[in-house]
Amino acid sequence: MNSSKMTTEMENLKSKLRTTWTAGDFGRIAETYAPGAAEFVGRLAIEKGSRVLDAACGTGNLSLPAARAGASVTGIDLAPGAIAQAVSSSEIAGLDAEFDIGDVEELPYKDATFDLVMTMFGAMFAPRPDVTASELKRVTKPGGRIAMANWTPEGFIGQMFKATGKHVKPAAGMPSPLLWGIEDEVAGRFAEGIVDLKTERRTIWFNLPISPVETVEFFRLYYGPTQKAFASLDDTGQQALRVDLENLWAEHNEATDGSTRVSSEYLEVRAIRSK
Repeated sequence: MNSSKMTTEMENLKSKLRTTWTAGDFGRIAETYAPGAAEFVGRLAIEKGSRVLDAACGTGNLSLPAARAGASVTGIDLAPGAIAQAVSSSEIAGLDAEFDIGDVEELPYKDATFDLVMTMFGAMFAPRPDVTASELKRVTKPGGRIAMANWTPEGFIGQMFKATGKHVKPAAGMPSPLLWGIEDEVAGRFAEGIVDLKTERRTIWFNLPISPVETVEFFRLYYGPTQKAFASLDDTGQQALRVDLENLWAEHNEATDGSTRVSSEYLEVRAIRSK
């Protein structure tokens, strides 16, 4: 299959993915690791007045800190509910940010528009990584930067996806999103049009004022992929999945006061587009 050509099969897959990511309330999930997202933005040392794109922006975990740093920010995401929350938060804070509903595989922006294109745990879930990489590069100015935060297979979230995959068959027709968390895979996807590529494994924390058991229910309610996974199973399957997830969260929990504090590894990617 030519991965840049939209087939009926790919259209159906993208429709399913859109349904998954518009389910629940991702803003509730994003709040649990917002401090780590702000740290990611802080390391980018964004210059005032620079044009920044937050691709697959969700509710604005990266967009808002970038706008506070003085950048002119555009965020884009396929979930209208997430975009509505990002717009509201930006307006309340009086920040210079605009938000669009759209697909990272078909960015509605001209070539070489942005000084920085960034994405955290978002663009990695698009079904055609070669198309995604091409689009991220296309809209970046020559000499501009691309920054990604991608879950690794070994990290906690990677293990959560693996645990879920024991019970629910992953979507057919797309490579694992966790390949974006492997250095060699990223190097291959950015082999053309990039003059400098650096990767570093980092850690981000999930902090919830509830127990691991309650955290699993929290994700079932608000995290689209988890919500859809449970909905696809019968009662017996749901119980088995719940037990596995509860054990995983409890095993990795570092809090001792009844709350949940879990770290997850991600791959930080920094790339510079060739001039």
